[in-house]
Amino acid sequence: MSELALEELSALAAIYCEPDACEVLAVSETHGITFRIQISVKELLDTDVLLKLLFHLPVNYPSTLPDISVSSDQLTRAQCVDVKDKLLEQAKKHLSEPMVHDLILWVQQHLKSVMKQSATVCHEKTTLSKGTSAEDGIWMLLLHLDHMRAKAKYVKTVEKWASDLRLTGRLMFMGKIILILLQGDRSNIKEYLILQKTSKVDVDSSGKKCKEKMISVLCETKVQAQQKRFQTFEVKEYPTLDELQKEFETAGLTALFSEFVPPLLK
Repeated sequence: MSELALEELSALAAIYCEPDACEVLAVSETHGITFRIQISVKELLDTDVLLKLLFHLPVNYPSTLPDISVSSDQLTRAQCVDVKDKLLEQAKKHLSEPMVHDLILWVQQHLKSVMKQSATVCHEKTTLSKGTSAEDGIWMLLLHLDHMRAKAKYVKTVEKWASDLRLTGRLMFMGKIILILLQGDRSNIKEYLILQKTSKVDVDSSGKKCKEKMISVLCETKVQAQQKRFQTFEVKEYPTLDELQKEFETAGLTALFSEFVPPLLK
């Protein structure tokens, strides 16, 4: 793990030392550091905007760009994605040097202009996004969840994330098997994964809110021409394995089913 990343995290913790303002979510010798910083941006639309910035610093950071996620109760998901895109543009200017603090300062100084630009080019950006999706292709993600204790709330959260990120697919229940199959732009797929792994989506055995710790990424790949594109996101329960298999077969995903689903029954 990069010594620079550890030193930078220590410095950030000293700067953003208010309760809950800086939280380390994961530290790994093989995957790097994931942490969340919460900042307040003043004088935007006559109100303070509370931004939650999630950074994942890979092991070879800063030679490799960080992954960034942006969320805020005062901004729409589309606006948050615009802010994230601008931050990634700025990050490229600081490649090979510690950059998180510079990115935080930048967003504090430029959030208002980003929002104005976002509103101005909203229609054009939507058109461009559709074109880019067609060019780059649609990606697919298959996840396996071990369990859901607070099922109703969990399902509602997954549906909201899929809607916000314009992802289609299925949340599938068959006996004890729980699968999430998503299709959409690759950047939105990655955004979903960050939300899934870092948000308190369930409750533990004592009823306390907790993050999802028992999730497996079974497959992440580009959707092929012969495979069906789901038009909506639906929650479905299947009484038998055959019914679940038919769902995959109808979508042209027979090989995906055969490779990943039967082993879950063992």
